Amino acid sequence: MGEDIQKKFIRRKPIAENVDGIIEGLLLKDRTMLSRAITLIESNADRHQKTAEDMLQRLLPLSGDSIRIGITGVPGAGKSTFIESFGLLLCNKGHRVAVLAVDPSSTLHGGSILGDKTRMERLANHPNAFIRPSPSGGALGGVHRKTRETIIACEAAGYDVLLIETVGVGQSEVMVRGMVDFFMLLVLTGAGDELQGMKKGIMELADAVIVNKADGRNLDLAKKTQREYKQILHFLQPATKGWTTPALTCSALYQEGIEQVWETVLRYMKMTKESGQFWESRKMQAKEWLYAQIKEQLERSFFGDDKVKSLAPEVEKKVMNEEMTVAKASGLLFDAFYEK
Repeated sequence: MGEDIQKKFIRRKPIAENVDGIIEGLLLKDRTMLSRAITLIESNADRHQKTAEDMLQRLLPLSGDSIRIGITGVPGAGKSTFIESFGLLLCNKGHRVAVLAVDPSSTLHGGSILGDKTRMERLANHPNAFIRPSPSGGALGGVHRKTRETIIACEAAGYDVLLIETVGVGQSEVMVRGMVDFFMLLVLTGAGDELQGMKKGIMELADAVIVNKADGRNLDLAKKTQREYKQILHFLQPATKGWTTPALTCSALYQEGIEQVWETVLRYMKMTKESGQFWESRKMQAKEWLYAQIKEQLERSFFGDDKVKSLAPEVEKKVMNEEMTVAKASGLLFDAFYEK
C-alpha cells in the first residue's frame, strides 16, 4: 500500500480505533496525526479516555526532550505578535515549535474562538511550526485541563520547543509555572501604574520580564519601564534559585530584541541543567500532575454517580431557598456517594 493511500486509510478509521496509525503518524512528524492525537486526548467521551491513556503511556518514552516555555502577559502586551516573532526565529534556526494557545471559551457554549491561529498566520504556515488553539473550558488560569497530556504528544512528534500561552487572567499562572521549564511575563511600557496593580506573586513566578513594543517613539519609555522592573525585581524572591530574573525589552513587531530573549532562555537552561534544578523541577511537576489527575478523577466520579445526580437537584433547591445549610447539603451528597 502506497504511503499516501495508507495515510488516507488511517485517517478514515474512527479515532478511538486508530491509535497505532496516530502513533506512526507522530513518528513521521505528521501534523494532521498530531491534531488527531490531541483531539483524542481532549475528548470527554468515556470511550476515548481509556484509549487516550493507553496512547499516552506508549508516547511517554518518546517525550521529555524539549524546552517548555510558558508565556503570559497583561492585556494588550502583544502576546500573539511576540509568539509569532519568537516562533519564527526558532523555526528559522531549525527548531520545531509547537504553540499551545489557549483561547477564552464562550461562557455559554464553551467553544473556542480560534483567534490565535488567525493572528499567527505566518507562523501557522511555517513547516516547522504547529499551532493548536484549545478552549480553556472555563479552566482556572485559562489553561486547558489536558495541556500536560498534549505536551507529551507534541514532544513525541518531534517538537523541541513548546510555547504555552495563557489568556493572562492573573489568578493562576501558578498552573502554567507548574508545567513549564521557563516562564516569561510580557508587559507594556509605563510600568509605574501597572506595577501598582500587578500582583507580587505573578512577578515572582517569572524567569524573565519582557517589555514589548520597544520601538519608535515608545523606545525611550520602554527603556525607562525596563529600569523600573529591574528595580522591583531586585527586591523580589527569584522564581529559580541561583537565577537573577532579567527585565528585557523587545519589539515583536519589528523582530528586535527577540534573539536576546532566546539567548536568555538558553542561559537559564544551561544553568538549571548544570545545577540539577531542571531535572528536579520536572520530577516535582510530574508529582503535581499525578495529584491533579487524582482530584479530577474524584470529581468526575462524584458528579457522575447516579445517586448523587438523583439527589443533587433537591439538595440544590433547598440550599438556594435557605432551607438547608451548605454543610448539611454537601454531607448528604457524600453520604449518597459512599452508600453501598
